[in-house]
Amino acid sequence: MNQVLSSSMSAELLAANFSLGPDEASLGILILRVAIGLTMAAHGYAKYFSGGRIAGTASWFNSMGMRPGKVHANLAASTEIGSGLLLALGLLTPFAALAFVALMVVAAYTVHLKNGFFIVKGGYEYNFVLAVIAIALATTGPGKYSLDCQLDLIHALDGWTGLLIAAVGGVGAGAGQLMFFYRPPAE
Repeated sequence: MNQVLSSSMSAELLAANFSLGPDEASLGILILRVAIGLTMAAHGYAKYFSGGRIAGTASWFNSMGMRPGKVHANLAASTEIGSGLLLALGLLTPFAALAFVALMVVAAYTVHLKNGFFIVKGGYEYNFVLAVIAIALATTGPGKYSLDCQLDLIHALDGWTGLLIAAVGGVGAGAGQLMFFYRPPAE
């Protein structure tokens, strides 16, 4: 029990508590990391290369009160691409998760909160799920099929450390951005 509390919650520890081996746990974590990481990266890519591009995203950000819109459009797109790719690769996983959480806090608060929880009504359900998955991945660690594992960072950055980096850091970063930059338009 002390190992769980004082060390990390790696794929090996996950597997020890369930009826699957460390390879299967790491494979499941890899699938989850790649799926949500590439999904987030695709959102950033779309801001640069699809639809209204950065100019359109900047106008939208200005209209919702995230000013200056062009700065925030570039920051959001770059953070989505960077954090998505880092999470997919399992590199600096808690910091990628921190960025995920911060992005989802800002998106939920500025766009979705007024619509309630459920996504079918434009609510923040999707933002919540992505943020929780990112926090969970930071806590469990990226598994053995990750660059963190290959660089021997896995035990230094997962477990309670990963949880605190992702959850506290992510909520704090998102709240800070809202506090300094969000000026909702008058209704």
